Amino acid sequence: MDFNSFRNEINSKNASVKELINDIFLKIDSKDPEINSYICTTKANAIIQAENIDKLILNEEILPPLAGMPIAIKDNICTKGVLTTCASKMLKSFVAPYESTASSKLWAAGGICLGKTNLDEFAMGSSTETSTFGVTSNPWDIDRVPGGSSGGSAASVAAGLCSAAIGSDTGGSIRQPASFCGVVGLKPTYGRVSRWGLIAFASSLDQIGPITNTVSDAAEILYSISGKDPLDSTCLNKPVPNYLSDLNKSIKDLKIGIIKECFEHPGLNPEVKESVLSGVERFKNLGAEIIEVECPRFTDGIATYYVIAPSEASANLARYDGVKYGYRSDEASNLIDMTSKSRAEGFGDEVQRRILIGTYALSAGYSDAYYKKAQKVRTLIRKDFDNSFKKVDILLTPTCPTTAFLKGDFANDPLSMYLSDLLTVPANLAGLPAISIPCGFDSKGLPIGLQLIGNVLEEDRILNAAHIFEIDAQVIKNRPLF
Repeated sequence: MDFNSFRNEINSKNASVKELINDIFLKIDSKDPEINSYICTTKANAIIQAENIDKLILNEEILPPLAGMPIAIKDNICTKGVLTTCASKMLKSFVAPYESTASSKLWAAGGICLGKTNLDEFAMGSSTETSTFGVTSNPWDIDRVPGGSSGGSAASVAAGLCSAAIGSDTGGSIRQPASFCGVVGLKPTYGRVSRWGLIAFASSLDQIGPITNTVSDAAEILYSISGKDPLDSTCLNKPVPNYLSDLNKSIKDLKIGIIKECFEHPGLNPEVKESVLSGVERFKNLGAEIIEVECPRFTDGIATYYVIAPSEASANLARYDGVKYGYRSDEASNLIDMTSKSRAEGFGDEVQRRILIGTYALSAGYSDAYYKKAQKVRTLIRKDFDNSFKKVDILLTPTCPTTAFLKGDFANDPLSMYLSDLLTVPANLAGLPAISIPCGFDSKGLPIGLQLIGNVLEEDRILNAAHIFEIDAQVIKNRPLF
């Protein structure tokens, strides 16, 4: 249920906020055992929050902007007094002693926390299959993955087990699962939203953002969580526009750049290509000017990313040594043995793989050949974007090369799964805002996503274009049956 539908239920006074929240938890109890989108729920606190909103309504007081909206939080974002596990054995029992800036802003705006959603361990993956809490299913087809790493967040929104969810996006981890699950996923400009309380994967790439049913809901959440944060030195001190008020502007003469290299890539599924090109025609019919642009290094982003991200992960995850917090092996006889065994037992295969890749890339004699070279390519990718934005206002690509794949398809071939991020990682490398919106279905009835990329701090422009497209297309009319 999107925000407007939920507000209509509240305003009709047919049910209190408490009753509506209780109904959602009944649905979670009934449906989520099959989907496994939540790691834990926070019903007791949610009911208290709902009762407080009901008191405001009863007393006819001014309600905060997100009053009563049921929201789920990806479980790599700290929530005070609640499990924050990163879906890892390493942090399986960790209860966060503080609240992230993004989530605290949501609760200050009246949002209600339903619980923490499943993810790939430490946000490393594209399928939510590496979680120590089990695999999450795609609500459109429970034999398929919901994408990752924010798969639990996307699946919970698609299944109607919350009205919106918060995820993190390092190389596409909001947009790719949004595409697979037929919902809206927004990665803001790097620094637009504070990362305080987000457990770090790759610090120069990570960004918190919303997964929602509609573009307008994404705009509301982005407005609530954006802004300068003294606790995060990378957070930008820039004014935050009212994204919701900018959603109904005409896109007549808006210049949309179609990135040539994306549509010519051999890995692009023909049905995905056809659906996204139909979306391009829809934008054209709405008055936008379509211009083909070249970003020669766009598809080099995937190789660049898988040097930079593991390198930063290697440094960030060094803190998990079995000493201060997290999992500690019981089999160790000395400090070095304890550290090595704690890390070997506490981290899963994918996390260990990326730590090893990153450590190698940063090692003496190899950092110049790999890490520094990747950073140079990253700069060139950003220059390609800069050149494109001299000609167009926004860029358009498919969100993913394929639709949702079957569970286990890449169990023995992780490198092929990395290609799921082919079209999303360049925006992270350049720090640009990007949004995935549903644009159609393949022959199996699986959702297809279309990606819009904006220039720095131009979330308002891509949100407006996405909103106009969403209203005209009306792609997702019904929730998936499961």
